[in-house]
Amino acid sequence: MKGTKRSLTEEYLYLELSQQIGGCIFPLHTSVTLFLLSYCDCKIFKVCLVLTRESADVSLLKSVLFKNVEIHITSRQDLPPVVQNCCLPAVVERPDHFCRAGLAVVLRHIIQKSYESDPSKKEILELLGFKKTCLKACAEVSQWTRLCELTIPLAIENFLRESSDQPPAIPAEILELEKKLSEPVRVHNDDKLRRQKLKQQKAAGVGPSLAKEKTKNKVHRQETSEEVDSSSANLELQVAFSKLLVQEEPASANREPSHIRKTKASDLPPLEHVFAEGLYFTLADIVLLPCIHHFLVIICKKLPEKLAEFPLLAAWYQRIQKVPRVKTAASQCGMQFLHLPELQTSSNEWHPNLDEVPCAEEQNDPSFIGGPRPTMTKLMEKGIEVMFSPHPCPTWTLDWNTLPAAVSPKEGKMSSDRALRKQQQLNNLVYVVTNQAKPGDRIVDFCSGGGHVGIVLAHMLPSCQVILIENKELSLIRAKKRSDELGLSNIWFIQANMEYFTGIFNIGVALHACGVATDMVIEHCIKTRASFITCPCCYGFIQNTSKFKFPKSEQFKKTLSYKEHMILCRFADQTAVQLPPQRRLIGKQCMCLVDLDRARAAEEHGYSVQVISMEPESCSPKNNMIVGVPI
Repeated sequence: MKGTKRSLTEEYLYLELSQQIGGCIFPLHTSVTLFLLSYCDCKIFKVCLVLTRESADVSLLKSVLFKNVEIHITSRQDLPPVVQNCCLPAVVERPDHFCRAGLAVVLRHIIQKSYESDPSKKEILELLGFKKTCLKACAEVSQWTRLCELTIPLAIENFLRESSDQPPAIPAEILELEKKLSEPVRVHNDDKLRRQKLKQQKAAGVGPSLAKEKTKNKVHRQETSEEVDSSSANLELQVAFSKLLVQEEPASANREPSHIRKTKASDLPPLEHVFAEGLYFTLADIVLLPCIHHFLVIICKKLPEKLAEFPLLAAWYQRIQKVPRVKTAASQCGMQFLHLPELQTSSNEWHPNLDEVPCAEEQNDPSFIGGPRPTMTKLMEKGIEVMFSPHPCPTWTLDWNTLPAAVSPKEGKMSSDRALRKQQQLNNLVYVVTNQAKPGDRIVDFCSGGGHVGIVLAHMLPSCQVILIENKELSLIRAKKRSDELGLSNIWFIQANMEYFTGIFNIGVALHACGVATDMVIEHCIKTRASFITCPCCYGFIQNTSKFKFPKSEQFKKTLSYKEHMILCRFADQTAVQLPPQRRLIGKQCMCLVDLDRARAAEEHGYSVQVISMEPESCSPKNNMIVGVPI
């Protein structure tokens, strides 16, 4: 077909199949992936269902599988080795050295490959959203990715299991999604759109609350027909569906009237959700649709009185059916859409400063004194002082001149000065790793970027298996290119968030893993009882997450509040060479204290841990190494 390209690399898509309940494939990650394949009309992957339960009845799947793709059945033990070390879904290129794992990474890859195979399908690429960032941030740092990728699918699976025996409880995650749909939409040009909306309301002679009620009625009338009549819809729907139908977005022909232009931003009406992320249909809607569909099926059957509690979710569910190809894709996957009644939407007050309210923990700390010095003094009074362990071999260096060119960081597209500093950083990490590694060991380079650490280790330790794990695709592709030039056969590449790597390993290493990524690496190593060598970075990005609460160690918790610990983290980032020497010294001391807390926390899990300053210190403003060995 004209405009169609053939993929040069054969790719296998592996999907887990554990069970089927009421026309729904478990896990829901598999249902979501099959739905996206159908929506994109994607046939470029060899799809394999991986049976994780021997009792799974494959014959019952015919009614819920995407009809236009040939699907093969396999077992976990027959998977390529690299895939056996990852959570499914996963995509692997043959030969089996490059794997993509985890729902968001795999779905984004399917979208990209579908577009590459047929560039005329620009609407497919639009699923990745503004700046192509939809569900790109990992679930640990993005609450939205976590909700879509992890918590809602898991909550709906539990909901469906419970419903087979008794009336299930409504998942808290669904209530959270309903609340998110009530929040004002923020987009890159929302000021312009909100002024257009105000102009519409003024022209109609109604206030925001009455306009909202009229808008809702218009939306319902619009959704009774397959084609979208943008003239009868509100502004948000016009903007959303004009993009879907490849039309020009609505805009006023002339400059806005003076009274509209002079209206304060705080007095403009908020934009309302059309789709999950705001105005535009994105990958987030694809992920949520199979989940919400199966949730609503149970609600309508067993708890119909509860439907009224989800007017925005029901409206979204009705609206999404009008997106081109959604009904076709759903039908191919055995999803029969429900026809829901129109529900009354309760008015939602907009609180523009809601996100700016500090948490109670930060407000109610009467003993807090600002700045790093009082916090450092408080630690000193408890016997906690800045203290580095001696460097095991400060003058050791690789003989870079005798190594193949592709081993050097200079091959990673950086300046000669930066490449020299990167070589100095690598000298420190490689020395520690090579002195710990034994033949047959597995070494994981977490947050590997372009593979500077992993490629050197794979070259220096040919009897060890080296695994590079990185969330950014382009960085990992650059690393693979360098590896191919070297002919390395003891190296794997996994594009995934690190929690999707489930393999056993002996040593974990991370050079400049940002913020809590360092804590994630250490936690991953502790779970596997692996040694770790980490060089932290971006201390200012450290904050409490769903997994980590700071301070981490019992010793620091007894001394510092969360806010005092955050003061150390913020000042730990002030080590840049252009800063005054005294400021850099305080920054270095704060870095040490933050890393000592990490070290003490690891010691509580049975590790011997050292905080070491890399040599020379000028190799990086972030020049600490945390070295942990299980006792």
